[in-house]
Amino acid sequence: MGSSTASRMRWAMIALAFSATLINYLDRQSLSVSAPILQIQFHMSSVGYSRVLFAFMLAYTIMNGASGVLIDRLGTKFGYGLFVAWWSLCAMMHALARGVWSLGVLRFLLGLGEAGNWPGAVKVVAEWFPAEERALASGVFNSGSSIGAILAPPVIATLVLRFGWRSAFVAVGSLGLIWLAIWSAFYRSPALKADTVVLAAPPSLRLLLRSRFVWTFTISKIFVDPVWYFYTFWFPEYLFHARHFDLASIGRYAWIPFFVAGVGSVGGGMIAKGFLSLKVPLSGARKAAVTVAAAMMALAIPAVLVPGSALSIALVSIAMAGYTAALANMLAMPADVFPAGSVASVYGLASMGSGFGGMVFALMTGWLVERYSYVPVFWLFGLIPLICVLILWFFMGRLEPDSNSFKESTAILV
Repeated sequence: MGSSTASRMRWAMIALAFSATLINYLDRQSLSVSAPILQIQFHMSSVGYSRVLFAFMLAYTIMNGASGVLIDRLGTKFGYGLFVAWWSLCAMMHALARGVWSLGVLRFLLGLGEAGNWPGAVKVVAEWFPAEERALASGVFNSGSSIGAILAPPVIATLVLRFGWRSAFVAVGSLGLIWLAIWSAFYRSPALKADTVVLAAPPSLRLLLRSRFVWTFTISKIFVDPVWYFYTFWFPEYLFHARHFDLASIGRYAWIPFFVAGVGSVGGGMIAKGFLSLKVPLSGARKAAVTVAAAMMALAIPAVLVPGSALSIALVSIAMAGYTAALANMLAMPADVFPAGSVASVYGLASMGSGFGGMVFALMTGWLVERYSYVPVFWLFGLIPLICVLILWFFMGRLEPDSNSFKESTAILV
């Protein structure tokens, strides 16, 4: 394959990862947009809603530990496709929910499948992109989460208002099956050059758990990813109860922060490239970009205090762009340290921290909203990203290839 053809192919492959991520978030957002209606129909309190979210995050956490390993062992094409098929069918099954318990069970099953998206997409990036382009490529595919969240409020609100809430779950779930047909027909791993190192097998779980990077990366995600889960699952509910929006107004305005967040996904890669152009080492550039992004996320605090809904949405938009800018760089970190054949395993294990944080903070959010208001919740999610930054700078160490992992994972030269 010529270099120009390979260059075109890699962007086509990342486009497939982008579209899977977009569909992932349409499936995920179907609940949050429908939540005001479901809370009334199922007599579901804020605490009850938080428990449904907990069920999703519990499954997401459990499967994160296995999804990356499965994708590394089954291969990108089959492994990634398997997870998309699972979550798409589970999303469609939400139409069968009859109450809070059945909704919780279905969210648990959805979480098992959706856990495979980021390890699979990160593996696509590792297979097709060099180190200097991974943050940008990660930002591109991850912007699918923002685009999916942009489309979700107007699309799902329209479906719910015209055809009922069950139609929304069936419609968005079927999109994943269409994607699966395209993925199965077109995805392939890049051709190997004569001097390419071939991975004999992913590194053992024992080796990964001994890695300082894996532990610090996992813990750092406990304090940053729940920020996004909060906005994804609670923002429409916040607009409904705190800002007194009806479902039609949520459909008109709830997409705005996610649109800005999509810009942040690409912007995070550009921030890192800017630091690299100033001759900042790769490790420092990644961490500095996350630090800038964490400062943006702190703007969640005034968002809940201002009287006007428009200014509140604007500040939330900047905070969400901060999260996606941080994530674009954190998605690239495993490939900076580990070989391509193990990055899905690494990211999957680290995402268990994300799921654990999501579970804890989901329950905390429901409790705080029910007993107080959204004010302490926005303070919480404005400040915890600073803990992530401290972990990256003071405990993670330099981002550089782990000699032990490469030694164990690499076998032969073709």
